[in-house]
Amino acid sequence: MYALGYDIGSSFIKASLVDLSTGSSVASGVSPDEEMRIEAPESHWAEQDPDMWWENLKEATYRIFRNAEFSPSDVKAIGISYQMHGLVPIDSQQEVLRPSIIWCDSRAVETGNKAFREMGEEKCLKHLLNSPGNFTASKLGWVKVYEPKIFSAISKILLPGDYIAMKFTGEITTTPSGLSEGIFWDFKNNGKADFLLDYFGFNEEMFPQVIPNFSSETGVSAEVAKELGIPEGTPVSYRAGDQPNNALSLNVLKPGEIAATAGTSGVVYGVSDEVKYDPRSRVNTFLHVNHTKEEPRLGVLLCINGTGSLNSWLKRNAAGNYGYEEMNELASKAPIGSEGLVVLPFGNGAERVLNNANPGSSVHHLNFNIHEQKHLFRAAQEGIVFAFQYGLDIMKDIGIQTSVIRAGNANMFLSPVFRTIFASISNATIELYNTDGAQGAARGAAIGAGYYDFEEAFSGLKKVTEIEPDAKRSSEYQNAYKHWKRTLEKTLAQQ
Repeated sequence: MYALGYDIGSSFIKASLVDLSTGSSVASGVSPDEEMRIEAPESHWAEQDPDMWWENLKEATYRIFRNAEFSPSDVKAIGISYQMHGLVPIDSQQEVLRPSIIWCDSRAVETGNKAFREMGEEKCLKHLLNSPGNFTASKLGWVKVYEPKIFSAISKILLPGDYIAMKFTGEITTTPSGLSEGIFWDFKNNGKADFLLDYFGFNEEMFPQVIPNFSSETGVSAEVAKELGIPEGTPVSYRAGDQPNNALSLNVLKPGEIAATAGTSGVVYGVSDEVKYDPRSRVNTFLHVNHTKEEPRLGVLLCINGTGSLNSWLKRNAAGNYGYEEMNELASKAPIGSEGLVVLPFGNGAERVLNNANPGSSVHHLNFNIHEQKHLFRAAQEGIVFAFQYGLDIMKDIGIQTSVIRAGNANMFLSPVFRTIFASISNATIELYNTDGAQGAARGAAIGAGYYDFEEAFSGLKKVTEIEPDAKRSSEYQNAYKHWKRTLEKTLAQQ
C-alpha cells in the first residue's frame, strides 16, 4: 500500500510514492524535463496555464508507474503541495477563465497597498496579521478592476492546490490555511474576513467549501481513475501550500521549530503558538497545517523570491558548460566576501521583505582587474544567504529565535558553500534531511487518510548531515554581510 504525494511548483511537478509499511519513498517522478515557462505579458507579471500543471502531473505519475514493480491500484491516499498565493478563477463549468496569476507576479502590489491604507493598517494587522500586499486577495481585486468581464464570469476562485484537487475529484474545495495564505482569513474571528470581502466587493459564493488540510472528504473521480489507474474514491486527503508543507515534511510542527527551503524561491518558516506579526508586513503569518482553535499553530514566513532562480539564471547565462557542481566548486575557491563583489538577488518580482519593492537583481562593486567567474558564483550564493539573514533579523524582532534550521537535502542546500555561509551568518545549526515536498505531501496524505498519526508519519525521515557555524571566521562573514546590507540600502534609497 502506498501514499502518493505531489509538489506543484512553478518550475516542475514532482511526484513521490511512499510505502505505508516502511514510511520510505520508493519511487519518484518529475515532469517536464526542462523548467515550465512563466509567461510575462507585461513587465512584473507572471502567469502560468493551470492545465500545464495538470498535464505534467499526469506525466510525473506515469513515470512512476511505468516501473512494473509498482501499481497505481495500490495507492491508498493522495496529497498535494502547491505553489502559494496564486489565483485560478473558474466558471460554472470548472473551466479556467484566464491564466493563473502566480506567486511572483507583482501587478497587484498597489491594489494591496491601497486596500491596506483604506481598510486601516491597524485593523488589517490585528485581524489578517498581514497587509493584503501582493497576495491572492489583491490579485483578485486587480482582476475586478482591470478585467471586469472575466471577474463577472467567475463562479469560484481557487488556489493552485485547490485546482489540482478539483481535477482529481471534480469537487471544488479549499482549506483554512489556504484562505489564510490568500489573506482571506480573520484570525480574530476564526473565519473568512468579511470586512475584506466587503471592501473589495467579493461575493461569499465565489469561495469554495472549506475542508480541513487533513481530510478524507473528497476522492478520485471515475474519469481520473480510468486515466491514471488509481482506484476511484481514493481519498485526496491532504493539501497545503509548499512552505507549510515543507515544514510538515521536516516534522516542523511545534512552536520554536524552523524550516527552510531554497528552490526557485527561498523561505524560512518558523512555527509559533502565539499571534505574531511584523508591523510592516515584511514577514507574514499564516495558519500552519496542524492549527486548531484549541492548539494554535501559526507559521511565520520569510520569503525571498530570487534564490535558486538566480543560480539557474547564472547557469544558463554565465556558466558556459559548467553544471551546478562545477559552479559550487568554483565558488568555494573565492574568499569570504568575494573580494567586495556584491550580488543582490531580487530579480523575481516584488519582494515582501523589502516592503514589496522590486529593485531587480544587480551586481555591485565589480572590479575588472580582480573579479573572476568564481567571485560571481560565490557572491550570488552570499547574496541569497544575506537576503535570508536580512529577513531573519526581522523575524528575531518579533520573537522568532533561530538556533536550528531544518531543510531538505536539495536545491541550494546541495552546495557546501551555500550551507556553510547560511550556518555561519545565522549562527544556527543546519540539519539536512532525506525528504522533499512531494514526500511530505505523501506523508500528509497518509495522516489525512488515517494510516499514520504524526509520530508514525516521520519514522522514515532521516538526517543526512549537519552543518555547524564556522565560529573561527564569524567576523569575516559578518563584515561581508554588513557590506552587502549597505549596498542594498543604498540601492533601495535610489529607487
